[in-house]
Amino acid sequence: MAEAVLSLDDVTVRRGGRNIVDRVTWQVNEGERWVVLGRNGAGKTTILQLASARMHPTSGRVEILEDQLGRVDVFELRPRIGFSSAALAQHVPGDEKAVDVVLTASYGVTGRWREVYEDLDAERAMALLAAFGVADLSERLYGTLSEGERKRVQIARALMTDPELLLLDEPAAGLDLGGREELVGALAELAADPDSPVTVLVTHHVEEIPPHFTHVLLLRDGGVLAAGPIAQTLTAENLSATFGMPLEVDRHGDRWSARATGGRPTGAHSAQAAQGA
Repeated sequence: MAEAVLSLDDVTVRRGGRNIVDRVTWQVNEGERWVVLGRNGAGKTTILQLASARMHPTSGRVEILEDQLGRVDVFELRPRIGFSSAALAQHVPGDEKAVDVVLTASYGVTGRWREVYEDLDAERAMALLAAFGVADLSERLYGTLSEGERKRVQIARALMTDPELLLLDEPAAGLDLGGREELVGALAELAADPDSPVTVLVTHHVEEIPPHFTHVLLLRDGGVLAAGPIAQTLTAENLSATFGMPLEVDRHGDRWSARATGGRPTGAHSAQAAQGA
């Protein structure tokens, strides 16, 4: 039986009088690579906050790497989880060298201060930058990098502690076509490596799903609409229900695409659905 790396059991997160995550049950097992899809407000980022031990549920049970939230020191748990998000990136100083952005993850901080690093730490940071094609930018200031370069540095940082679970919140957001494809290619190589960590990637767009991702979680209005192996679950019917409008889904080798069929959006959030798809 596969070993669970992340498990949510009947989890609800309630904020401002409404459930932003609504009775979600979901399990991620060793060796899997998951993509989480849904429109704005579906609960994607909140689920990643739970999975990264940065938020506790209002009700239900969350287990991460065999530890239950509420019964574990999250400051001991978090170094075992690689996490990349726009919110976290905002705390990176613009005058920090790219290599130091990666290196400081060893202490779970942003910005060099008085920490002492070993040569092995510096070598690992450089190896990770090289793996994502930005080793030549190691001495450049983070604030001078392009958006695509920053995203790759952020993911290298998320991998610095050799995590057992890697969480990526919309890593391709804001990238142009070339930057997106470079990033998707790098993530595909990572996903193909059997020694890489279990990965959960949040996105709005099926075109951003890297090859070698194995499963998909589809969210709507804070709840699970469908979850399972990507080839069986990422269907036109399920995706249309997720975004509230008729969609076609095509597979091109190891990549996916979706487009509207010309029908009218359905559901209470039809205007948002058209934007979110």
